[in-house]
Amino acid sequence: MQVTGLVWALTVAGLAGLVLFDFVFHVRRAHVPSMREAAVWSSIYGAIAVLFGFGVWQFGGHTAGAEYFAGWVTEWALSVDNLFVFLMIMSSFKVPRADQQKVLLFGIVFSLLTRTGFIFLGAALINAFAWVFYLFGLILLGTAINLVKPGDEDHSADNLVIRVARRFLRTSDDFDGDKLFTVQHGKRMLTPMLLVMIAIGGTDLLFALDSIPAIFGLTQSVYLVFTATAFALLGLRQLYFLLDGLLDRLVHLSYGLAVILAFIGVKLILHAMHENNLPFVNDGEPIGVFEFGTGQSLMVIIVVLLITVAASLLSPRGRAKTSMSAVRRHAREFLDVEPDPAYCDELYHRLVEDEERLQQLPDRFRQEADDDSELQDLLRRAHEVHAERVANGDCFVPSGT
Repeated sequence: MQVTGLVWALTVAGLAGLVLFDFVFHVRRAHVPSMREAAVWSSIYGAIAVLFGFGVWQFGGHTAGAEYFAGWVTEWALSVDNLFVFLMIMSSFKVPRADQQKVLLFGIVFSLLTRTGFIFLGAALINAFAWVFYLFGLILLGTAINLVKPGDEDHSADNLVIRVARRFLRTSDDFDGDKLFTVQHGKRMLTPMLLVMIAIGGTDLLFALDSIPAIFGLTQSVYLVFTATAFALLGLRQLYFLLDGLLDRLVHLSYGLAVILAFIGVKLILHAMHENNLPFVNDGEPIGVFEFGTGQSLMVIIVVLLITVAASLLSPRGRAKTSMSAVRRHAREFLDVEPDPAYCDELYHRLVEDEERLQQLPDRFRQEADDDSELQDLLRRAHEVHAERVANGDCFVPSGT
């Protein structure tokens, strides 16, 4: 697919405009997006990505269009998985919910910049060395294996990068809105907001090592790799708030991603064998092996994702995770809300209903909830605060009591 310099310039300008629009109209004013706002803007960004794909299909041909959609769907699925880690990081830092948008937008911009560098580096390596396909394939197979093994990576606020940053940078313990700097005791200090951004930026570099080889396994067009990656990232901020509270329910997502990455890894190795020029493999001659077409790859990716999501949503463990997430979310909302009697009563009743659903779970899942010390502590504090608010007249007495 031949892309002119003008098309490149217009594409980059359009993407930069979307990022600027996101900052000016959504992120600059600290607020918590409603479910409706997150759903509307997730749909808009998804529609823009799909329309762009149809444009590629129309002007670049069916093969280019299929390659774009395969790359976009794969990068989007990997981005959803990355949201789990972003959620862990912001939870461990206790980032105020209204300020999480700015952190996410920073992560998106940082991702766009770093992955653009990785894309051009990967393209240069592929053009110079055909054996790079072997390397990319092995990386993806290794990643797939790690996804189905118990993880031991530390994405908390105490990981190595943050410990080093705290040691050499003067940082405060508390946030000051969404500011990066604050003044305490007459001294100018960095706020934890900067440390959060460092943590997200550092982990995103690791994500790029998986996602870039994955998309190069679906297309070698630098333009398609860049645009598919960019459009998958641009809707990530809205998707975070839309899926927050539902992410835990996708309990089988890692297995689905492992299958997809393993499939693309095998596809890369087969392509490397087809293009082989390594002297110690088949005397440096290409090996006539079967290769998956772009349409076949797209179908495999979509089918695996559909099966993964369906299995997660319909499984008993998925329903249990949803119940526990709802209890945790409503307990936190109740503890954070200003004492308004009507709203306080509404949140508390939601929490009580969620607890009742939790008690109706099968024994093994109910036991998991009982053993979750963080969840039980949230519930204990929520009930204590409710009792205090009722005594002070800041909450209504629950009906039926």
